[in-house]
Amino acid sequence: MPRTIAIGDIHGCSAALAAVLDAVAPTPADTIVTLGDYIDRGPDSRGVIAQLIKLKERCQHVALLGNHEIILRDVSEGRAPLAFWLEACGGEATLASYGGALDSIPAEHWEFLNSCRKYYETKTHIFLHANYAPALALDKQPDELLFWMHLLRIPAPHMSGKQVIVGHTPQRDCQILNAGHVVCIDTWCCGNGCLTAYDVATQAVWQADKSGVLTKSPAQ
Repeated sequence: MPRTIAIGDIHGCSAALAAVLDAVAPTPADTIVTLGDYIDRGPDSRGVIAQLIKLKERCQHVALLGNHEIILRDVSEGRAPLAFWLEACGGEATLASYGGALDSIPAEHWEFLNSCRKYYETKTHIFLHANYAPALALDKQPDELLFWMHLLRIPAPHMSGKQVIVGHTPQRDCQILNAGHVVCIDTWCCGNGCLTAYDVATQAVWQADKSGVLTKSPAQ
């Protein structure tokens, strides 16, 4: 049966991403939804983007936009200061992975970043990066909620009745936050947590630490 599997915030942890994808072993019938924040803080943002670009060769890949991708795009287009990205957002690690210059980011990587969606919806689930307004349709959601607002409190169920899968709010104990109608799978891989992949139908979980060691899988 085709699977829909969400992957939380990766933040430059390419070894963790490779380990989780190898364990999941996606097929062409599967859909992998990555929830954004592919870059910054971790050691290998370039490697993460390269893996995600190739992921479409293995399965259906839906790449969502995170606030860190927004910041990078804003910096590259002169809408945000370079120093803010480098010092406050972990951009120094991203820049280092590309050889130290924005001009060194390949066109293919910019194309990927610019192709990321704001959200993704199926018959049963909604996927987005950060948060949502329960009474607003997806195309009416403010960017402040979709990309920036942490889960300081659990929002009410979405008007659609669908379960919402999010990232962005780090769960520093490496445990998924499952409130039933909303599930947060950012498990702080770039810190001392792990990267999480989550099958939304079966609730199967795969996790790997930032060094690429698989720490949890359905087979374990």
